[in-house]
Amino acid sequence: MAKELLMLADRIKHLRESSSLTQAELARKLSLSRSAINAWEMGLSVPTSQYVVELAKVFSVSTDYILGINETAVIPVTGLTDEQIDAVLNIINCFRNANNK
Repeated sequence: MAKELLMLADRIKHLRESSSLTQAELARKLSLSRSAINAWEMGLSVPTSQYVVELAKVFSVSTDYILGINETAVIPVTGLTDEQIDAVLNIINCFRNANNK
């Protein structure tokens, strides 16, 4: 199996699990069968461009992130105060600094 296909499969599974969704729940959000989601996660098939866009909307990330083109994930901060946004950025920077040591 191609490395890119595995990366896409892993990215979809990771996003789903990080959102605490089951395959069935994600399938319902996309009006698909659970087996279609399972096939994506197993690398047996790939989502069409339409579903890549839908996945990006469901998980609030870019299509480039889902496809592995850009490793930058987007974290929506709508509804947070400036102080809360600063706290989130500080935590991210703390993790980043720890990983670079």
